[in-house]
Formats: sequence, C-alpha cells, structure tokens
Amino acid sequence: MLNIGTKAAIFAIVFFIPLSGYALWASEQNKQTVQQVLDRHKILVTFYPIYKFTKAVGGEKVDVSVIIPSGVEPHDWEPTIQDIENLKNAKIVVINGAGLESWIPKLISANPDIIVVDSSKNISLLEKNESKSMTDPHIWLDPVLVKIQVQNIADALIKIDPENTDYYQQNANQYKTKLDLLDNKIRTDLASCNKKDFLAFHDSFSYFSKEYGLNQHTIVSGLNPENEPTATKLEEITQKAQNLGINIVFSEEAVNPQISKVISDEIHGKVLVLSPLEVTNINDDYIEKMQNNLSNLKEALCS
Repeated sequence: MLNIGTKAAIFAIVFFIPLSGYALWASEQNKQTVQQVLDRHKILVTFYPIYKFTKAVGGEKVDVSVIIPSGVEPHDWEPTIQDIENLKNAKIVVINGAGLESWIPKLISANPDIIVVDSSKNISLLEKNESKSMTDPHIWLDPVLVKIQVQNIADALIKIDPENTDYYQQNANQYKTKLDLLDNKIRTDLASCNKKDFLAFHDSFSYFSKEYGLNQHTIVSGLNPENEPTATKLEEITQKAQNLGINIVFSEEAVNPQISKVISDEIHGKVLVLSPLEVTNINDDYIEKMQNNLSNLKEALCS
C-alpha cells in the first residue's frame, strides 16, 4: 500500500506538473500573440472604402487606421496643422487617388519619407470639366475598378513585406472573387429593368453608370455633395425627371433629404438612399452597402 507521502508525490506529478506546463505554454502563446500585434505593419488610409480594401488584403498582418474621421465628407476635408503633425511619423499611407486627396502634398512635405500608395494607378479616369484639369475620383463605386485598386494595394504590401507575398495575394484574390460575384449580381439584376435613367444626388456614379450602361442625372452640379442647387436647377431637374419617367429621387446619408423631397413631391414619387460610400462607418461591409444600393436602384429602374 502506498504511504501518504508517495500518494502526495503521485498527485503532484499527475495534476500540478501538467498545470505548470500549460501555464508555461499559455505564457509563450501570449508572448507570441503580443509580438504578432507588434509586428503588424501600421498602415494609414484616407477613408472608408480604402480601409475596407486594405483590411481585406492585409488581414492579420496589418494595423489599419483611417485619417478622415467617420461621418466627415472626404471631398472637403483638409488636415489641420495638428493632423499633419500626427502623421509625421507615419510610414505608409494608402489613398484613393484620382484627385480626391488634394491635401496629400502637404503630408509629403511634412514627411518626405512616407510611402504613398495610390490605389487609382492603372485606372482610366473620367475627366469632369472642359479644361480637363479635374478627374472623377469615385472609382470605388465600380466593382470592376475596385479589383484594380485591391491589386494595387496587394502589390504595395508585397513590396514592403515580400516574405508574406502569398498571404497578401491570396487575400486579394479572395476579395476579387467577391467583387466578381457582386459585379455579376449587378449585371443580372439590372438586366431585367426597362429604364436606364436615374436621379442621383451628386455626380458620384459616373463610373458605375458607364460600367453598367446607365444614365446618371444629378440634383447638385459637380463632384461635391455639399454644393447647393439653385431654384432654377431644381426646376430643370424636376422637368427632366418628369420627361424621363423617373419616379424615385435619390438622396445620401450626409445631405439634407428635403432637397430630394422637393423634387419627389413635384413628380409624385418618393425618396430613397443611393450611398456614395463616402461617410460610411468603417464597421459596415462594402459588399453589403453596394447590394443595398443595387436594391434601391432596381426599385427605381424596374418599376
């Protein structure tokens, strides 16, 4: 029969040694997790769509922060002196490009060593005035063009972190597959519609319209949704809506819906939201937001 001392020794071997081993393993795992967090590449991005694309490609290898605050219109945003100071130590910034971030030269001037990743590279841009000095930046609303943006981001991450080339490229390919599915759904759903003309709030769906054979008309002129339509413009667009048989007027999240309602009341229609995804919360899903746009567009074009 085992004496009390022997039993105690056996109990210690059976219970305490494995427990201490587990504690050591857990400690090592925790250290690895902390190190992985510290090893993540810190990436700055300018606004919502670029955040979603960069996160999709970078996955667990990147720590992404957004420069333009959520809910702030990116067309007019300008960094303060304090913003520039805060960005001085940044190493990488991913931008939409196509002229959206007009303030980028200020950042480069304050931080000449920063790597600027222009996601609009290799995209044929639409010109927006007769002098051809302005381009339309709304490329993120065309899933086909977003595939190019995603690959540009992947190429940049691969360049700074070549050891994880396969990881970034696989993530990019997976997201591009999602974009292909979205593109196919848009084409299929809109194919059954008998209308091509829709009334957006501001000029943000030109690339989308070109891609899917639609005709965009707008309430406010230009690329900035904060432009105010004149009374004459409202009369003109109301008449155009009546002539084209438009019965749904689109508004946006960050503008006064009353402007769209004035027109909808005149044509006995209603107001829906067609989001340019400019002031969207970063926790929202890009694909879902685009599908919501598609649903509202279908109601406008198929009814």
